[in-house]
Amino acid sequence: MPKVLVVDDEPIVREVVCAYLQRDGFETVEAGDGDGALEAAANDPALSLVVLDVMIPEPDGLEVCRRLRARSDTPIILLTARGEEADRIVGLELGADDYVTKPFSPRELATRVKTVLRRSQPAPAQAAIAFDDLVIDPASREVVLDGDTLRLTAKEFDLLAFLASHPRQVFSRDQLMDRVWGYQAAFDTGTVTVHVRRVREKIEND
Repeated sequence: MPKVLVVDDEPIVREVVCAYLQRDGFETVEAGDGDGALEAAANDPALSLVVLDVMIPEPDGLEVCRRLRARSDTPIILLTARGEEADRIVGLELGADDYVTKPFSPRELATRVKTVLRRSQPAPAQAAIAFDDLVIDPASREVVLDGDTLRLTAKEFDLLAFLASHPRQVFSRDQLMDRVWGYQAAFDTGTVTVHVRRVREKIEND
């Protein structure tokens, strides 16, 4: 049973989110602040995903995201206030896989959780893709550059593998959002820009 850590300083939000996730077959763990989130993650390495509110007591959600990403590739979905674009962009740059703006539909959030988890699972029986010194292995979800294994988030890997599987094809941001993230264009396509930049920083020398 996938286990999701839900981090929010509002008990009613945690209660509702956990109820929807449990209804969909997830096990849930709760935390109300940054310290509690870090402790819960450290005590339970089997976490499948983290739902993390940005505006939690110190350390805030962005700092928690940074610390979690430094030691784990567990997918992270941020909860941000509507209109706080800076928080969303910073969160994505820190390694978050997705975000949902408040107020949000608990059903939509549960769907996002399932989508992110599904896309982060290994895809067996697919041949590795090689471009010069870059090797992308969909089965193990590993990327090797010049003999060194790179650390990519789940969504960074999805984006790179998708583009590598369609060489010499051009895709718009809306198309990438639909094909890689699984959302329609109504979702903020700035997410694509941030992820492309992060992937390029990891695979390009300059």
